[in-house]
Amino acid sequence: MARRLEPVGLDFLETAPVRLVFTHEMRAAPEAVHRALAEDITDWPRWFTAVTLCRPADGGAGREVGLKGGTRFRERILASEAPTRYAYRVDETNTPGPRALLEEWHLSPSGTGTDTGTGTHVRWTFAADGPAPFRMLLRGGRAGLGRAFRTAVTSLDRRLAVTAERRDERP
Repeated sequence: MARRLEPVGLDFLETAPVRLVFTHEMRAAPEAVHRALAEDITDWPRWFTAVTLCRPADGGAGREVGLKGGTRFRERILASEAPTRYAYRVDETNTPGPRALLEEWHLSPSGTGTDTGTGTHVRWTFAADGPAPFRMLLRGGRAGLGRAFRTAVTSLDRRLAVTAERRDERP
């Protein structure tokens, strides 16, 4: 990965020139969702179809991520606050365009859970900066990113439901 990006902090979530925010409701509890995001990172390709590789890096302080099409990221985890928050920035990438990228998954309880009445309201913020053509491309791709997010969260919710059922069936 040849390109280093700006090492932005969590305040970039509020100041980024491009902020795309998506939300979705899940039946799974926030603790289970946070665990899937922050601890079971090698499973990301099983529920987020755009992701082909996700593995720990830098002794767990970061991640290596591969996307369909060959895009690669080396990320730094900035916040992992169970069960409410998981945030990371991209430090290196092989793709031209971005100057800074940061993503945050914010989780809060909702009434959508099937068994306990507690599900999760998921808010994903994608914060970015780059030259004007890159920013325009991101804004133009908002619908596609939103669709990818909803599909991934729905798939994760199904996966977590199956895991919970298997756990409940054990003697």
